[in-house]
Amino acid sequence: MASRDPARPNVLLVLSDDQGPWALGCAGNTEIQTPRLDALAAGGLRLSRFFCTSPVCSPARASLFTGRLPSQHGVHDWLSYHHAGRTGIDFLAGQTLFTDLLADAGYRLGLSGKWHLGANDRPRKGFTHWYAHESGGGPYRGAPMYRDGARTTEPAYLTDALADDAGRFLAAEADRPEPFHLSLHFTAPHKPWKDQHPPQYTALYEDCPFDTCPQGRPHPWQPLDADGSPVGGEADTRQALIGYFAATTAMDAAIGRVLDRLDALGLTGSTLVIFTSDNGFNAGHHGIWGKGNGTFPQNMYDSSVLVPFLVAQPGRIPAGRVSNALLSQYDVLPTLLDHLGLDPLVPDPALRPLPGRSFAGLLDGTGDTSGHDRVVVYDEYGPVRMIRTHDWKYVHRYPHGPHELYDLTADPGEELNLAGAPERRTTRESLAARLDEWFAAHVDPTLDGARFPVAGTGQRTPVTPGSLPTAFEPPPAD
Repeated sequence: MASRDPARPNVLLVLSDDQGPWALGCAGNTEIQTPRLDALAAGGLRLSRFFCTSPVCSPARASLFTGRLPSQHGVHDWLSYHHAGRTGIDFLAGQTLFTDLLADAGYRLGLSGKWHLGANDRPRKGFTHWYAHESGGGPYRGAPMYRDGARTTEPAYLTDALADDAGRFLAAEADRPEPFHLSLHFTAPHKPWKDQHPPQYTALYEDCPFDTCPQGRPHPWQPLDADGSPVGGEADTRQALIGYFAATTAMDAAIGRVLDRLDALGLTGSTLVIFTSDNGFNAGHHGIWGKGNGTFPQNMYDSSVLVPFLVAQPGRIPAGRVSNALLSQYDVLPTLLDHLGLDPLVPDPALRPLPGRSFAGLLDGTGDTSGHDRVVVYDEYGPVRMIRTHDWKYVHRYPHGPHELYDLTADPGEELNLAGAPERRTTRESLAARLDEWFAAHVDPTLDGARFPVAGTGQRTPVTPGSLPTAFEPPPAD
């Protein structure tokens, strides 16, 4: 009856879309209503300094599932073409995902929601259930979906439809002997926002002052649509805020129903539940609407690269803890293998090593993770790379800059760029050297994002040396 063994648990991975940790009550937002996620955090562990690997959806998702950097797996931007059907391309073909390893270990796998890694209509290895969005997002009603290889249109509000589909998967798996992994990937709270979400949720925020999302002066690097609105936002900023908050609360309620189903099936103690997001989001933060590609050149603000990470399994993960260890999506694959009691992944010696390390000891409180302070966190978005310590952040843009350096102790809002300050030259050069050294140890030279024309406007085809001029969409017009 699924797994009843806490030492070899089932896995429920809940992934939101475009959500920073600022959009959670348990992380300190006093305006947004996320009671079920707050309860999940209270019953487990919340990581307050967990980073996406790239501040845009497809590269981040690819890194989460492969444990590799964009310059190792080759997905450098959101996929703007070849989503499904006859011309659909699997951008991770031939690469090992953690779900492949679970399938090899006897897990049955299910997907409900957004994949956005190409060939979205075709189940990956081991998936017995595949209800996938055709592309990367869109309207919340009438969403184009694929079930069992057939295209269909989902008439219901998509957030609820995905939760209902996930609940049916859990019920079907409960009586089987194998453990399961379920990827529940919402499109919420990604745009569109205005007039998209149920009235019972938008009504909660009609009178909200949105003090938690102050709207600063528009960032000078922010591209604009033809109507003058930011490409990552909407023309009516207040309605966008109402819709973003409503989408998040509707998703929270949907997650609650899935967790209730898990509990009713008697699987809570033997299921590892993870909630996280693909990338962060700026809802006016730094004068930006959007994520890493909310500006050109792309940005690496904490509001773009920090994502929520909640993890719970009663009996194995002590409740009510918060950790500020610096951790990243590339650490998830080795952590999962550790926690599930599977043999650690041994990379092919002909390949570059995986960059991440297990933090399973942090989950159950038995291990020393102080080393993660020195590991720091590294991000990339095409030619933009970041090194982040507890106290400093350095952003390097190949080949010419501009570069950024922030003293996060004195300037947690990343407002004062010290990259050109003579008195900080030693700090900048030290961080730049560590950045170069780390990427040199891990990057596949044929997939090195530092030399690609990634502009945040989309990737059409896999990267090959002969396709570089056409693999990526051109940068936004001035």
